[in-house]
Amino acid sequence: MRKYSITYFIGQSIKGLWRNGIMSMASITVLMSCLAVMGSFSLLVININYNLEEIGVLNEIVVFVETERTELEVVDIYNQIRSLDNVNTVTHITKEEVKEEERLRFEKYPAVFKLIDDGGKNPYPDTFIVTYNDNSKVNTLQFNLNNIKGVENVRCNKDLAKSIDEVKNGIIVIFIWFLVILFVVSLFVIINTIKLGVFSRRQEISIMRYVGATNWFIVLPFILEGIIIGIVASGFAYLIQWYSYLYIFNTISKDFQIINLIIFEDVRIFVALGFLAIGVVTGIIGSSLSLSKYLKA
Repeated sequence: MRKYSITYFIGQSIKGLWRNGIMSMASITVLMSCLAVMGSFSLLVININYNLEEIGVLNEIVVFVETERTELEVVDIYNQIRSLDNVNTVTHITKEEVKEEERLRFEKYPAVFKLIDDGGKNPYPDTFIVTYNDNSKVNTLQFNLNNIKGVENVRCNKDLAKSIDEVKNGIIVIFIWFLVILFVVSLFVIINTIKLGVFSRRQEISIMRYVGATNWFIVLPFILEGIIIGIVASGFAYLIQWYSYLYIFNTISKDFQIINLIIFEDVRIFVALGFLAIGVVTGIIGSSLSLSKYLKA
């Protein structure tokens, strides 16, 4: 048999998709839905992490030093905090800085700070902002901080951080289940689409095998059908994700300014490549499964 160019196989694939137009559209629609749902949940998780980083208080512990401690003792407390396990960063806010922050906070009540400015004792303590890496070890860190001599109080947001982690984990579990279900449905529809193409060309395939056509020559057009389905589905899914995210972004930016969302342009390359890779791989797997008997022959 003479050699054929790739355009021949692509042409045969397009013809096969056209013959089974309804099933082809069903395959594209289901796979597109799978990708859109996956992209939406992925962006949701990314934006949750982004907002937690912006808030910057969920992985922080605030350490208040006893007000009567000297500067040397405060430095020693700082060094002890730095030496503890699971400590990422330590920021020292002096009692003078705390006082000025409070002055701005209560600027309508200047008399409150008049006594301090006139030589009175500063009632505000030196404060340390401690960030940590591992939320599972925060109880040990909090215990060690409380046992440092000179530390008066330790404020930790571990319960809030735990709640946020549970919400995130719940979203991820839901996302995985949706993805698995839609992925299986996508494979099922693609497999049946390719099987219809094989059935409609069964006589032609028998003749090609009779004259010595290789398995790959027979199945390659059907593999390309799966790839085309994946490419088209990923393209439509990307457009849906783009416009829906833009709509949500504009709505939240206008009505819920307390929430910050990542600009889609910052992640569009990752979304596009992820959709394309998953779409093509799904198409190839679906085609390969439907043609397994020919590959084994």
